[in-house]
Amino acid sequence: MGRKITLIGAGIVGVATASYLRRDGHDVTVLTAHPPGEYCSFGNAGMLNSSGCVPQSLPGVLAKVPGYLTDPLGPLMVRPGYALKVLPWLARFVLSAKNRRVEHAADALRALIKPTLECHEELARHAGCGDLIRRSPYLVVYESERSWRGDARAWNLRRERGVVTEDLDAAALRRLVPQLAPIYARGMLVPDQGYVANPERLTKALAAQFQKDGGQILARKVLDIAVGEGGVHELVTDAGRIAVETLVVCAGAHSGELTAMLGEKVPLEAERGYHVTYSDPRLDIPMPVHVSDAKLFVTPMEMGVRIAGQAEFAGIHAEPDYRRAEVLERHMQRMFPGVHGADRTQWMGRRPSMPDSLPVLGASARHGNVYYAFGHGHLGLCGGAPSGRLVADLIAGRKPAVDLAPYRVNRFQPRG
Repeated sequence: MGRKITLIGAGIVGVATASYLRRDGHDVTVLTAHPPGEYCSFGNAGMLNSSGCVPQSLPGVLAKVPGYLTDPLGPLMVRPGYALKVLPWLARFVLSAKNRRVEHAADALRALIKPTLECHEELARHAGCGDLIRRSPYLVVYESERSWRGDARAWNLRRERGVVTEDLDAAALRRLVPQLAPIYARGMLVPDQGYVANPERLTKALAAQFQKDGGQILARKVLDIAVGEGGVHELVTDAGRIAVETLVVCAGAHSGELTAMLGEKVPLEAERGYHVTYSDPRLDIPMPVHVSDAKLFVTPMEMGVRIAGQAEFAGIHAEPDYRRAEVLERHMQRMFPGVHGADRTQWMGRRPSMPDSLPVLGASARHGNVYYAFGHGHLGLCGGAPSGRLVADLIAGRKPAVDLAPYRVNRFQPRG
């Protein structure tokens, strides 16, 4: 018999999770402070790369930070007024670079995102937007042999987990993407991957299908959570109180605020990313292109071409600093000197990032009627549908296909 489930969050993780839960016959209500697909899920790079199993923190990362921060085209920015506040998160991030932890995170990431294409294709077909899921290789480029060799550990982590790659020289890069600037010396081709041609449209289409299937979406902001014997029994929202039988938290960068109300604090940061979308780029880019040193993706989309990247730490509520988007524009000019930039838009979103690069996924450690799916960082879209399927399996009493222990909510708490 289906449960009555209240789910918080209507980004790709929340909508995918709600879709799987509704297909299991549960009575599902989604509460969201933002329209579906109009927060972080609006503007990501669109990648469905099952190869993305390399955690953000690798050995040697601390030595690279000063260079990132002082490079005007670098991928990292910490606003001075936020530096002390983010320091504990950054300390955990650096500790995650230990070899044993890196191997552990890579195993867990690969297990989670390996079925991303199949999961998204399944949901998209059901929602009538299967055209948005594009199977495609992607290309990673390097300006020097040195930077290519410096990324060897990351490529070994992928290959050891079954990811197929192909080394390319400069001539091969130009054959694959003729409009790419001749400044790149080496590259890697990663076949059997994919991307979403419009992440916002995908999320909105899944949300609309969820409602057609009998699910409910309410515009509500959760202000407080009432906990009693047996777990959560009520949510206090800006439009009144809502009784709860089973609660699922998929609120992206705001999830930490909710888990704190539940007595389960997590080291979640709003790692801000930017994009620039060119609606008339006058480019023919046959596949996504990743610049490893700059930590950015250029993805062909149905609304043009998007360049996305940057990691800015400024807190969840600070105003955007669109100079970070202008950095992306300068990278775009270097990569594709022929890009036409007359009609372009800039955007900033907040990635929900954990310091070990793993999401929080699974049951609450304190409350028997609470489940979590958030903290996917740079892999929110990629991990969205697989995470939704795993949560649905857990709630239905089916054995999840993935061991959920690495993603537990209390993994950073001291063991007593």
